[in-house]
Amino acid sequence: MPELSAEEARHCQELLRAGSKSFHAASLLLPRRMRLPAAAVYAFCRVADDAIDEADPAAGGAPAALIQLRARLDRIYSADPGADLVDRAFHAVARSYGIPRAAPECLLEGFLWDAEGRAYEDIGQVQAYGVRVAATVGLMMTCLMRPDPRWDRFHVLARAADLGVAMQLTNIARDVGEDARRGRIYLPAAWLREEGIEPQALLADPRPSPALGRVVARLLDQADVLYARADAGIAMLPWDCRAAIRAARLIYAAIGPVIRRNGCDSVSQRAFTSPGTKLLLALRSLGALLPWRPDPAVASSPVLPEARELVLACAAEAG
Repeated sequence: MPELSAEEARHCQELLRAGSKSFHAASLLLPRRMRLPAAAVYAFCRVADDAIDEADPAAGGAPAALIQLRARLDRIYSADPGADLVDRAFHAVARSYGIPRAAPECLLEGFLWDAEGRAYEDIGQVQAYGVRVAATVGLMMTCLMRPDPRWDRFHVLARAADLGVAMQLTNIARDVGEDARRGRIYLPAAWLREEGIEPQALLADPRPSPALGRVVARLLDQADVLYARADAGIAMLPWDCRAAIRAARLIYAAIGPVIRRNGCDSVSQRAFTSPGTKLLLALRSLGALLPWRPDPAVASSPVLPEARELVLACAAEAG
């Protein structure tokens, strides 16, 4: 357990409770040994995201904020993280659990991509974005879990990356209309053009159509492939962590069928799962506590190319 002061621990836990009801609820399913480290990881991600989002254009905007955040990482990964409570807590957790700097550094890059309004031409670029804003968090959480040494660490981390990207693809499929109305498109531009949709036209006038629905369905198909691969990784986690991660996987993946039942219309309506459905899925996740051996072929599936460098960095640090 990392050495956090009572003030550092309290501050990180308050940020978690105030910032994300979903993440906070999920954290309660984690074993007690992981809750405080998870709060410290969340807290750093939260304050970094806010720093990019709230950057003052007169002071250089998001690029200048990124420079400042990288300077904070310099201190966090040194012997003196400074006086900031979140930085001190994250320093202690990163040191104790072997979280490589490459993970938070990659996350910061994803935040910058959002601030820049970057467009994504193909599914590989979309997945590269998902690696940065979602898989990074999953990989850091996997470092906290300290996977069973019986399993190949690289494969456990590769499957964690699959889960993070799958969740991000689900987010993108669900939020097409909301994102477009904010001037953002995360769907692969090449897929849109194949269906006769110009990305700029979608931004100018977001509306549902069978063609757009086919793009959304295609993205959900890719998410389903990654969710299936991630299941093998969950089986390789310590037994007391499996239920929490399995619950998150089931609850997120359940959004896909709702989108499909809506005709893959993510413009005029937003898919959601009811509290009762979430509760049932959380109860179902308890089955992950039973002895569960992953399919070796699935467990050793190739890592997503877009995640390979980061997975290697996490495996080397933990090793």
